[in-house]
Amino acid sequence: METLSLLGDGFAVALTFQNLFLALIGCFLGTIMGALPGLGPSNGVAILIPLAFTLGLPATPALILLTSVYYGAMYGGRISSILLNIPGDEPALMTTLDGYPMARQGKAGEALALSGIASFVGAFFATWGLVYLAPQLVKVALLFGPAEYFALFALAFATLGGLSSKNQAKAAFAAALGLGISTIGVDGQTGVPRFTFGEVHLYDGIDFLVAIVGLFALSEVFVFLESHRGSADADASKMKIGRLTPPASMLRETTPAMARSTVIGFIAGVLPGAGASLGSFLAYSIEKRISDKKGTFGKGDPRGVAAPEAGNNAAAGGALVPMLALGVPGSGTTAVLLAMLLALNITPGPLLFQQNPDVVWGLIAALFIGNGMLLLMNIPMVSLFVRVLLIPPKYLMPIVAMVSFVGIYGISGSTFDLLVMIVFGVLGWTLRKLDVPLVPIVLGVLLGDQMEKNLRRAMTISDGDWTVLFGSPLAITLWAVAILGFVAPILFGHLFRVRRRDPEHVGD
Repeated sequence: METLSLLGDGFAVALTFQNLFLALIGCFLGTIMGALPGLGPSNGVAILIPLAFTLGLPATPALILLTSVYYGAMYGGRISSILLNIPGDEPALMTTLDGYPMARQGKAGEALALSGIASFVGAFFATWGLVYLAPQLVKVALLFGPAEYFALFALAFATLGGLSSKNQAKAAFAAALGLGISTIGVDGQTGVPRFTFGEVHLYDGIDFLVAIVGLFALSEVFVFLESHRGSADADASKMKIGRLTPPASMLRETTPAMARSTVIGFIAGVLPGAGASLGSFLAYSIEKRISDKKGTFGKGDPRGVAAPEAGNNAAAGGALVPMLALGVPGSGTTAVLLAMLLALNITPGPLLFQQNPDVVWGLIAALFIGNGMLLLMNIPMVSLFVRVLLIPPKYLMPIVAMVSFVGIYGISGSTFDLLVMIVFGVLGWTLRKLDVPLVPIVLGVLLGDQMEKNLRRAMTISDGDWTVLFGSPLAITLWAVAILGFVAPILFGHLFRVRRRDPEHVGD
């Protein structure tokens, strides 16, 4: 009952005109960003972080705006997947397997509406999971000491590559690079400058918002300048949408798939580093094993649309659980949201629920409201979102660059930060060409300082005895899961990636 009472207080925070308006704007912009191939939720949230600071939004409204963008982008990724066979983001990849064949059969409207309903179901019940699981996880987190927190951060880095990582060594290199960047500045314990090369502006370290906007938003502009991409595809204008409401028989047929996939996706989202991509893949492959008795998956089966959409949206909600309760992001987008919290001087973790209950419960209430908005928005406005696919990137990318520069300058007022952002943009562009993931770098920049502090505290308490890092059952468990999470992709990742690319054998 206490949880429901706190949730009621959250609705009192969320149900203000400002917060409702921000949730609506966030849902709308997020859906558009999710629909545009290449942007996705991580880039969408990163682009709008400077805007939130430029508007001078307090903590709760800013988080409501950005999490609405997050959920909206998860919804929007399905639009280009179904109409163009081009995933708006990685979690929407599995939706192409049956969504595009449905569109080719003249059922594009039914596929889009069904995916919207499945997204709502997955996100709605995942938010309830967040309501009940996060406070319980907080109780466990209160048992953590410095050694356990260091092991937890190591677990986050070890599992960040995930099963879908093309190269675990590149993920490890990216994490090490992020940790290295986090050490730039004056050492808080000794007062000695590190890696500043005599540059006074670097004494305070690298601002993680500058790094994130450069790596995600600005690198996307550089990729566009290199490739000279045109509009998404003229096929979007030729595709017939058809009826926008799925028949009742289709909903009855897909309801069990939505229910199973919601549970699977939520569990995958809660695991640090797994994220929505794994939730989407597991939901599709398990549903194929259970339901594909006639070999219809991959040929336009509605269950093949409902399962991955419910799975990836449930995973999006699940990824917020470790971020809020432990301060460890469950996905790339929650890593960007974590940066927003830290920039607002709010530290996620066990004390967040005690010190800032209005922020946490207001955010959770806004997620419920945003889900309802997205469902009501996505079905009648499908035609509008489809037209967005026809906007040439040559008009979109200058807007992205402008928002990035104006936003970062508005936050810091420093031209040096703009130069640093350009450096990170070039770095992000280079690493993307080398197929090095960017999320481990962001996590390293975000968590590196806390990881170092907890290591030092643990060693100080133990008088230099490094075995304290393995001195409790909880720490040993975390280290064991970290090792397993790092080794598993090396052993099974190749099999996962091959099956994932081959629609005929997904889930076999």
